Amino acid sequence: MKTDSGNFGKLAVVALALTLAFTIPALANDGEKDDHKTELKFIGNMENQPVFELNLANKEEDEYTVVFRDEFGNVLYKEKFKGAGLTRKFLLKSEDFGDAALHVTVKSKKGNTTEVYSINRSHSYVEETLVSKVK
Repeated sequence: MKTDSGNFGKLAVVALALTLAFTIPALANDGEKDDHKTELKFIGNMENQPVFELNLANKEEDEYTVVFRDEFGNVLYKEKFKGAGLTRKFLLKSEDFGDAALHVTVKSKKGNTTEVYSINRSHSYVEETLVSKVK
């Protein structure tokens, strides 16, 4: 069986290129660390009202403004607070907005950043019927 050594060379170059392409880390923001980490998540219901948790994991003290708006732009809630590494919980009265989409804006004064979150609620009714053979 005769093999062509040129094919092995091409295969080696392709394998080396793929190895380097998938092992070199991609650095976002030119390798600078992002100290502003904001996370808004749904954590459950309390007395049939949705509860959300806002985590601000930055290391430097900053002033934040949090605004909850309905889909028409009406302000439902607004609060300003200062600190570093803060966690806030928000209980929303669902009768104020129903199933309408909400927009949450988190503004950082010192960091001069704005993050916007969208909250969409939906209800579904699922009925399952299972038939099993007993004997």
